[in-house]
Amino acid sequence: MPLYDTQTIKIYNSLSGEKEVFKSINEGYVGMYVCGPTVYSNVHLGNVRTFMSFDVIFRYLKHLGYKIRYVRNITDAGHLENDADEGEDRIAKKARLEAIEPMEVVQRYTVDFHNILNKFNFLPPSIEPTATGHIIEQIELIKTIIDNGMAYVVNGSVYFDVHKYNETKPYGILSKRKLEDLIHNTRALDGQSDKKNPQDFALWKKAEPQHIMRWPSPWSDGFPGWHLECTAMSTKYLGEQFDIHGGGMDLKFPHHECEIAQAEACNDHSPVNYWMHANMLIMNGKKMAKSTGNFILPNEIFSGDNPHITKAYAPSVARFFMLQAHYRSILDFTNNGLLASEKGFYRLMDAINLIEDLKTSESSSFNVSEWKQKCYDAMNDDFNTPILIATLFDAAKFINQVKDGSATITKEDLGVLKETLENFTFDILGLVNVSKESTGSDKLSGAVEILINLRKEARQNKDFALSDKIRDELAEVGIQLNDSREGTTFTTN
Repeated sequence: MPLYDTQTIKIYNSLSGEKEVFKSINEGYVGMYVCGPTVYSNVHLGNVRTFMSFDVIFRYLKHLGYKIRYVRNITDAGHLENDADEGEDRIAKKARLEAIEPMEVVQRYTVDFHNILNKFNFLPPSIEPTATGHIIEQIELIKTIIDNGMAYVVNGSVYFDVHKYNETKPYGILSKRKLEDLIHNTRALDGQSDKKNPQDFALWKKAEPQHIMRWPSPWSDGFPGWHLECTAMSTKYLGEQFDIHGGGMDLKFPHHECEIAQAEACNDHSPVNYWMHANMLIMNGKKMAKSTGNFILPNEIFSGDNPHITKAYAPSVARFFMLQAHYRSILDFTNNGLLASEKGFYRLMDAINLIEDLKTSESSSFNVSEWKQKCYDAMNDDFNTPILIATLFDAAKFINQVKDGSATITKEDLGVLKETLENFTFDILGLVNVSKESTGSDKLSGAVEILINLRKEARQNKDFALSDKIRDELAEVGIQLNDSREGTTFTTN
């Protein structure tokens, strides 16, 4: 019997606003789609937190024995500034500012995205499709929506007719908004727009002469609207109706609302059974923003090179910190919070490392089977990682008591305890068993960064002899400096 037959998962469904018992469309199989990044800059820590939540969900469903197809897209075209229908493509703007090809921007930041997620020990999704790789599918969807009377063509652009759709289907069903309220709170069109109504959204935009990223279509040379790609890719890989759609809370409206409308207009039924949304990440009690300096990049957590933290932290410590908050709650990123999580993380690892040396007895003073089910109960309750972590610490306390001789455990229970701890700590939470000593690599990084900065100063002062000496002597001990337009990085041999 598969594990999923013995465990009942409840998921908070944003569509109903309630926790619902999870039942997959096809027994033993799960289809999950998560909106991925727009790759025009380094991945934001808030995005990492969202993707981490769904990484844990992916891991848990796999652990329960489901065959799961997890699709997470890459947006590499069509996402205009301010999530609007007018303005410049985010990727094209970055390319223009740096005088490079848009696909160079896409490549650079897709690589950065994967590197960061690898450091946090993410499992890769089953499929990672791109918007530009599915232009044909998006054009075909638009044709269907037009044929079904839910879109109109104006001057080479195509718009979804929200008012027409709302006559038979409720637009705003996910975000609990009513079209009448949206109309009341929206400014009237200024005469420059091709839209019939301000609430309508673009399915296809005719490209202006200066717009680099463009494709031929029956309506114009142009590009797809941002909302369309997810409908096209989720339908292609998961079908017209699938189990779970996830993303950040900020995507609920308008992005996910528009996805529902597009799918309903094509197929006349709801595309998704369970909508899940991860909450935002703030920093020091305020919104994270580059403009105010209240900001940190993931790599800066690992190097300690940011004024908001006092030291470098191992990736698993940062992951542990984020998972100590439930995915639907706001997470406040602070140095004090990281310091506390670091202590807790190593306390848990130390306990796990003691298991092999524990002496067994004829009886157990701790109900291991009951504790094991509590671990499942935590994850079954809308993937409640903070409750799971608290339950893991109950086991850590017991392990230390057995070591001190104040508690006992049988050989059989010890085996169950070890297997369960490893399953939930490493396979499901995705933590890596690192010791305090292994963070010496962070100290090495810090020392090399000091030398890189000294070398940079030497070059600015035209002291090339000292600059070359630093580079050559680091090379002799197996540290290779790599100079590029973005700065100097290093690799170890």
